[in-house]
Amino acid sequence: MKNNFLSLLIIFWKLSISIPRKYQNMLSYPISLMLGIFLKKRSVISKRNIELCFKDLEVHKKQQLIKKNIAQSGSVMFDTGVAWFWSNARINKEIDYCINGLADLKKHQQDGRGVLLFFKHSLHLELDARLLGMCIDIYGVERNHNSDFFDKVQKDGRLKGVKDLCDKNNPFKFIKWLKSGKTVLYATDQDYGLQGAEIIEFFGQPAATLSAPYKIIKKTDCKTYYLDSYIKNGQYIIDLKKLDLSMSSSFNMSSDLNRVIEQSIREYPSEYLWQHRRFKSTLGKENFYK
Repeated sequence: MKNNFLSLLIIFWKLSISIPRKYQNMLSYPISLMLGIFLKKRSVISKRNIELCFKDLEVHKKQQLIKKNIAQSGSVMFDTGVAWFWSNARINKEIDYCINGLADLKKHQQDGRGVLLFFKHSLHLELDARLLGMCIDIYGVERNHNSDFFDKVQKDGRLKGVKDLCDKNNPFKFIKWLKSGKTVLYATDQDYGLQGAEIIEFFGQPAATLSAPYKIIKKTDCKTYYLDSYIKNGQYIIDLKKLDLSMSSSFNMSSDLNRVIEQSIREYPSEYLWQHRRFKSTLGKENFYK
């Protein structure tokens, strides 16, 4: 019964993203308002995170940021649908995008050097990955979905852009990828619990931060890059930047990386996925996000 309902939702989703892009953009805002009504808990989490991370922002500007973030959340359905279901030809025809720094990254790929490509959880991250995957070979690390049915939809969609996927709890697979010279997408800006994590400052707050990247870099001697993405004048822009992280310790490396991610978010804060409970392990899942 549950899978039948999900099947109907997927059919409706595919139909909704079959319309021209200009109509998708028009529908994003009303959809965001509906999401705000039906997913109030997510809106509360977003509000708490923004209020915490932008304490020094003037009250009216903070409120504007919260409203803008909620308004842009309606585009997730369309951006993700485009990334998972559209052909390369249609994306190139209807999506205005630009990728900077591609030549440098391609050079490392041609030299056979593995690249750990860090990214942040933007609202359009699925489309970011698809756009990059249309230009170069990339591999992805993900967390399996709770629903087996949707997990297959998710995997099939993501494999339109990446060559292969592995679960975040299977580091041996992507370590092998890096050792063989592949480029692997990897995100560290969510709270996966205190096990295997260090408490590193993020937006001036203590945050559980994965310690695995330091070990992976040491073990594979891979290069490190950052995928910065944002929307400017309707154009999706991806900036690929080589990182120079301190490798003197796991703490110092993670601190450097958190600063890079934080600065990236500050440039276009309304496009970030604030709906994740980033500080649940340090500030309390029930107390802070109540």
